[in-house]
Amino acid sequence: MKIALITGVSRKEGIGYATAEQLGLQGFRIIVAARQLNQAEALAQDLSKLGIDASALHMDLLDRDSIRIAAKHVKEEFPKLDVLINNASLMLSSSATVQEKDMDELNREFETNITGTWYVTQQFYPLLVASGHGRIVNISSGAGSYADPDFGIINFPGFRLSELGLYTLGAYALTKLALNGLTIKMGKDFKADHVLVNAVCPGFTATRPGFDAIGGRPVSESVDGIIWAATLPDDGPTGQFFRDRKPLPW
Repeated sequence: MKIALITGVSRKEGIGYATAEQLGLQGFRIIVAARQLNQAEALAQDLSKLGIDASALHMDLLDRDSIRIAAKHVKEEFPKLDVLINNASLMLSSSATVQEKDMDELNREFETNITGTWYVTQQFYPLLVASGHGRIVNISSGAGSYADPDFGIINFPGFRLSELGLYTLGAYALTKLALNGLTIKMGKDFKADHVLVNAVCPGFTATRPGFDAIGGRPVSESVDGIIWAATLPDDGPTGQFFRDRKPLPW
């Protein structure tokens, strides 16, 4: 049985849950992780009702002890891990210019989206190597691209700061820019161990009430590219950035 771990699974409407469901229906043993264990447990029960073999795990990307404990628990239960979906992410609602940005707030965003993702990958990497066909999918965003026509940092206006029409680029976009760079590094570093890693932008998705009314597409449509990246053949791409199975400009 193939085993998949998805981080940041806390809402049934989210990308993480839909990914868990689709992989589970393909026969994967699913582990869903979240900062609040009770949220992950409830979602694991929902997956089980669909006939999916699922369990829950506590993991907070801002708490390295929780990551180490989670990895130890999985290593004790399973001999390998076939897929790691780095879905957990933080986008704070506040926006600010470079001069005004709160550094503690900025550190939380980078610690979650970059350092936390890096550390999760470190801790679970031996299990991915043991698979012989490990796959890592870093959930990114077109906002982390330089020239993506929809969300790229030179095209997307970012946060509106005032009624005067002033905009600033959010720190979230910078974390995803760094995540895309980290994906390239992982692709190079992990190739010898036959672990393929790619970044995937799910696109603007209706994961919140009202998002569909402003163009958000169904979650089932957005996760297709994630499932594809998680189940690539051994000769598949690595260290690249995709949306809907198609390469995105960095």
